[in-house]
Amino acid sequence: QPYAASAILSFPAEGKIDGNAPCNSYSGTLDAPYPWFEIKDLSATRAACAGLEAEGTFFAALLAMTQSEVSGDVLILRNEDGHEMVFTAVE
Repeated sequence: QPYAASAILSFPAEGKIDGNAPCNSYSGTLDAPYPWFEIKDLSATRAACAGLEAEGTFFAALLAMTQSEVSGDVLILRNEDGHEMVFTAVE
């Protein structure tokens, strides 16, 4: 299903992720080589906002992803259950 909230995923250094979920910024460690995708040590700030439920959905989905594919300016994360998260690069 389309994700109605806004979320950003960045790769600031090899083996690292960070970004902004609907309410909080987050960071973590990638624990698998491309094309595999596994996040360890995900941490987030603790601000409250109206989007906390959407944020929980985002984090749960992100942690469930196991594979990644880059095609042009699109990153597709997926898992064995057939779920996908699609991120488009912004300039």
